[in-house]
Amino acid sequence: MEAAILILTLLFVAFVALGVYVTVKIVGAAKRGVERTVTQARRTVEETTLRAKSYGQGGVVGELAQLRLALRTSMRATQDALHAGVAEDASLSESLALFKRLSAHGHELDDELKRLEREPDRATVASLLPGLRERTERITHSAESLRWAARDRARKFADDELDALSTQIDVEAGALRHWSEVESPAADGPKAAHAPQASWPDAGTGDGVVPEQTWADPEAGSESGSRTGTGAGTGAQPGPGHTVAEQPPAITARDPRQQTTYPWQKSTRPETTN
Repeated sequence: MEAAILILTLLFVAFVALGVYVTVKIVGAAKRGVERTVTQARRTVEETTLRAKSYGQGGVVGELAQLRLALRTSMRATQDALHAGVAEDASLSESLALFKRLSAHGHELDDELKRLEREPDRATVASLLPGLRERTERITHSAESLRWAARDRARKFADDELDALSTQIDVEAGALRHWSEVESPAADGPKAAHAPQASWPDAGTGDGVVPEQTWADPEAGSESGSRTGTGAGTGAQPGPGHTVAEQPPAITARDPRQQTTYPWQKSTRPETTN
């Protein structure tokens, strides 16, 4: 009884712990989703405001808005390109680490530009614009270098893979088109045109005795046709220019006494003795 109570208690504690773990995971995922949505919404509002200021206002405020907009657009495009490329090419991890260091300078410059937008002394801000413009160009140029290098690398790999695939397809297409026509007897030359056809063995005689028969050799010509022997121990003699190994094997004649007789065959007459 105590063991059953202990087991039930352990199961209850395990279910409670599992429920707490799942709840924490769900809450964390929902929180991250909300934060991501809020960040994207805030970013969209800020970029819309910057575009409105850069197009609608002139002077120092418009210049600062243009610098911030160019900086944020370049940095975000580079970040997206590197994060998308590092999933397929692990060698971009070093480039991503360099971009993180560059992002620290970008964030610092963006915060400084944002503070200068609320600065009432426009003359001082106007005197700082050349240096701010130079810093912005340096950061955006570095970001664009990383971005275009990653894109060129991905495009190079894609071109190499496409070239290899095209080569394989060309080889396969050539193999599929490499068919051979059926050669006719006239195209095989005089030997194939005048080659004798294989003949059937001769039929047995009417007196019930089947002579020795041989099959005709189609490659031996007309001189090596079927040979007929007179007994089991007598073989055909090889012709001129032929050896014994070249002659076809003789078929052993059947014993006339063991031959099956049929009703339409005449029986052999016994020999009379004087």
